[in-house]
Parts: sequence; structure tokens; C-alpha cells
Amino acid sequence: MPGSRFVVNGTSHLAIAPLPAGAGVRRNSSRGVGLCAPERYRYCVTTFSIRPARTHDVRAIQSLIEPLVNERILLGKDLVVFYEAVQEFRVAVAPDGSVVGCGALHVMWHDLAEVRTLAVASEWLGKGVGHALMDQIEADARALGLDRLFCLTFETGFFQRHGFEPVEEEIVDPTVFAQLALSPDEGVAEFLDLSRVKPNTLGNTRMLKHL
Repeated sequence: MPGSRFVVNGTSHLAIAPLPAGAGVRRNSSRGVGLCAPERYRYCVTTFSIRPARTHDVRAIQSLIEPLVNERILLGKDLVVFYEAVQEFRVAVAPDGSVVGCGALHVMWHDLAEVRTLAVASEWLGKGVGHALMDQIEADARALGLDRLFCLTFETGFFQRHGFEPVEEEIVDPTVFAQLALSPDEGVAEFLDLSRVKPNTLGNTRMLKHL
């Protein structure tokens, strides 16, 4: 039966159902994800694996998101920033060893983390790569003992299918807000919606999932 086969940490999985038109990832915001939808439904049988990123994957990750940076969908980062955060990333790897997708989990507080830089190579859109990465990121969050996942995205549909809901109220209390404001991380500043980073977040939706 048609579907999308993938391997997560060495375990093979098969998704049998038809993949709806948002199953792939085409673009993302500085922290979010975009969708591809040229047809209403599609089937595919494709093998790929999900694993923790390694230092030799960093240049491939940067190349993967470079088109999104050029389209001003994603904020560009220096190579050193990716090396510093390599332990946060999961990558999707094709049978030939090439990196065809990536996503990161950035812990911000004892119960809270953010999904970042979720992207898939254009030729792998619609093959379940984005969903497999998101499932693994959520599993990683649970393993760390986290209770909530945040994302900032243009594409709410993808995250809604993973149980995220739009949120407008403050996510953290004033004491935690003050601590987070001390972070030099630009993504944390975007989470806090600080005035200096508002140009980076225009048009994005703040979304939250309780694990």
C-alpha cells in the first residue's frame, strides 16, 4: 500500500494513509514552517532516516535553509551559530547520506522549549519528512521532561495537525519573563515579543502545545 516509510533512531515506520496537500514543508518563518500544496492528495513510498545532527551536517543544514533566507522567510545565521546549536538539531537523511530536512528543539525554561528551523529540501516535499521531524522533536521534548512546546510560524495548519493552538496571552509569568529577557538569543527575544525584534515576527502566529 502506498505511504511514506521512514526510520527514526533505527526503527522503521510506514505511514499508509494518503498524505494531504500540507504534508511537506516548503518554507518556514524564522522559527516556523511552511507547506507545499500543489495537489489535493498524493501518495509516496520513500525511505529516509531521522537522527541527531552531527558537526559534519552543519554546512548541509545551512545550505538547506539558505533559499529560505534569500526569500526573507528565514533569518540568516552565521555558520558558528549553527555549530553552537548542533546538539539541538535533528536531521532527515536520504539513503545516499544527504541531509534532506532539519529541525531544532531549543530549551528556554524548565518546562518550555521552542521548535526552530524546521525545513525540508524541495525535492523531498510531500514525502512525510516534515512530519517525521516534528514527531521526533516532540519525542525529544518529552524525554527532557518538558511540558510545553512553542513555535512562531506563518503556517498554522502544519502545527495544528500536531496539536498546536494559537495563543495570544502571555506564556510565562513576569518573573520568568525577566529571566528570559537576560538571554542573548534572538529567538528568545522573538518569543518575548520584544520591540527590537518585532520586524522579524510580522505576520507570524504564536502557537503553543501542551505535552
